[in-house]
Amino acid sequence: MFRRNELRALLVALIVIALGLSTTAFAVQKKAKKAKKVMPAGTPVMWRDPGDIAARDLLLGSGGEAGKPDLSRVTMIEKVTTGFSEKYRVKDAAGREWVAKVSREAQSETAASRLLWSVGYVTELTYLAPSVTIAGTPKGTYPNVRFEGRSKEVKRFDPWPWEKNPFLGKRELQGLKVMMLLMNNWDIKDENNAILHVKSEDGQSELHYIVSDLGATFGKIGSGPLQKLKRSRNNPEDYAASKFVDHVYKDRVFFHYGGKMAGIFEDISVGDVQWIAGLLSRLSDQQIGDAFRAANYTPEEVTILTGAVRARINELVNLPPAES
Repeated sequence: MFRRNELRALLVALIVIALGLSTTAFAVQKKAKKAKKVMPAGTPVMWRDPGDIAARDLLLGSGGEAGKPDLSRVTMIEKVTTGFSEKYRVKDAAGREWVAKVSREAQSETAASRLLWSVGYVTELTYLAPSVTIAGTPKGTYPNVRFEGRSKEVKRFDPWPWEKNPFLGKRELQGLKVMMLLMNNWDIKDENNAILHVKSEDGQSELHYIVSDLGATFGKIGSGPLQKLKRSRNNPEDYAASKFVDHVYKDRVFFHYGGKMAGIFEDISVGDVQWIAGLLSRLSDQQIGDAFRAANYTPEEVTILTGAVRARINELVNLPPAES
């Protein structure tokens, strides 16, 4: 009997070891499979000269009329489980794929994308539908749905880090930081960025460094020990009432920011601000308002947001005297 019990215990131990080895092998295999996604060669691009900014159409954005989704029939492919907002991967009536965001962030993200594109930053292809039915979803019909393009020709890769990328010390990265502050984006983190592998018009391979999640904008940043409880997103009144530039010390511009990764904003120079302010100042109030009209804000909200953005642009143009 004792011998039989020993054999049974040995058999159980062998089974446990075998299961453990199998699980480990599966994990290694899964990790190896994930690691196979190698970044292709390409020219890193974050910003390109926008040319005649005054001629840019912020109502339609980078894709123009031709890039809009065909909303006559939209079908869910799958639910997207990452991020704060409720999102679905969908297919429109033309067979093109999109990620549809159906939360409060849809409006603010659409407007933010328009403003970034207006001054030359590469962005996602983004549109907002005031109302759309998505077949296969729990609710069916949703108001204010942001559609973000997922072309098969564009490959997505891991996020780029704010503190380690090809643009460190360059004006386009510094200008992007100022744009995040101008729009009160308090959710700054590496995982909200992405690299897109695309082909340029002349067939060249490019790696577009973008901020892929811009939903936590146009609200209140929050400050102090309870800053997380004081933050808001997509709140025109909060945005208009919030402070922007704090002061200038020697060659550095300090902003009123209480969001994530505050350290990346400590090296913004007067020259950096003057560069991006020079681009922003070429936008008309009509264009700024169109960025918010594209996101289906009410006329009253468009007026509030346009005035607040213009006031911030003026702050950048007319920086306070430097403190010694």
